[in-house]
Amino acid sequence: MSAWPVSVAWRYTRNAGSTKKSGMLSFLSAISMAGLVVGISLLVLVLSVMNGFERELKDRILGFLPQASVFEVGGIENWQEKVAEVEGLEGVKAVAPFVRVQALLSSRGEVEPALIFGVDLERELQLSRLSDFASEEALEALKPGSQSIVLGAALAKKLDAQPGSELMLVSPGKNAGRTAKISYLTMAAVLETHSELDESLVLAPVDALDGLRGASLTGRMDGLRLQFDDLNDAPWLAMRVANHLGPTWYQTNWQRTHGNLYHAIQMSKRMVALLMSLIVALAAFNVVSTLTLVVLEKQASIAILRTLGASSFDILKLFICQGLVIGLLGVALGLGLGLLMVLALEPVVTLLQQGLGLQFMHSDVYPLTELPVEVRLEDMVQVASVSMVLVLMATIYPAWQASRLQPADVLRYE
Repeated sequence: MSAWPVSVAWRYTRNAGSTKKSGMLSFLSAISMAGLVVGISLLVLVLSVMNGFERELKDRILGFLPQASVFEVGGIENWQEKVAEVEGLEGVKAVAPFVRVQALLSSRGEVEPALIFGVDLERELQLSRLSDFASEEALEALKPGSQSIVLGAALAKKLDAQPGSELMLVSPGKNAGRTAKISYLTMAAVLETHSELDESLVLAPVDALDGLRGASLTGRMDGLRLQFDDLNDAPWLAMRVANHLGPTWYQTNWQRTHGNLYHAIQMSKRMVALLMSLIVALAAFNVVSTLTLVVLEKQASIAILRTLGASSFDILKLFICQGLVIGLLGVALGLGLGLLMVLALEPVVTLLQQGLGLQFMHSDVYPLTELPVEVRLEDMVQVASVSMVLVLMATIYPAWQASRLQPADVLRYE
């Protein structure tokens, strides 16, 4: 296959606008390329933000919350044996026992409801990402025997509580006529995950909650937190674990607690990607008008090439190559600009928040308080591939029109 159509196409693109006659053509070429650059860069940015939300949901929120939990009606009395039994099941990576108490937290006249989790620190560290966010003071406060409590940062702010503050915990009686149980614990530290967990996260050692649970439940665990080798296997594996343990056991998993959020992120990613792809498609098909004007301007040149022996197929390749040159430049610049925007997004948002004194994302509204980004190579490849296919489709019609020009008809009026 001859290479001259490629070199001529590059010359046409490079020399566009070199004369006054082709000034409008140069302008339209620039608009076509600019549209591609803007559309592709925005698509890269949007996909990266959506990827960031998906990553943070899995790594940060589900790093604290259990992938699944199993419970026994009435509490787990011989929980050490059950932990060892569940750890031996296929697919189970880690197991940690816990208790949970619904209570009102009071500090300095402020009252907030909370679901307090009592944890076994040693096993909890094997299962969750607690060590990634907890300070040494927080980890010390969660050791057995400590009468301390750790709060999420946003919840501590609502309660106007500081490390060292004494909190009153009030747990209502479960049955009619039961009096409420009251306990006092010292707030040792705060946990700041920059997610919705900061609004509700409350952790304490298991034995620190005995005063709120009653004598009948002392020494028993409410449930077992589970971590699996594959997050997506959690629903059916949790069901299998519950069935294995017996009919008095039941389960819940992250698909029930946060599945709606995960699917919403996935749906938003698809819809936004589709809308941004339409913008890219519109920009790509601007190449049609650009190449159509090139064909009109270069009719004499096309006729001369035909008289010199160029075939219709050669002319077709020439203008397809020119469209692909525009597409390649637009895609390359778009990907580059998109990456720059992704790298600059977090610093710019942080700078604006500090300069304006505003918090754009609040944990009581959004699942995260930071704007996460993650660039994935497969997304970049997909964006570039789809963009080039659209550009190729846009070049076919004007290139076909150019290949049908007859030298005699054109040169008759020259």
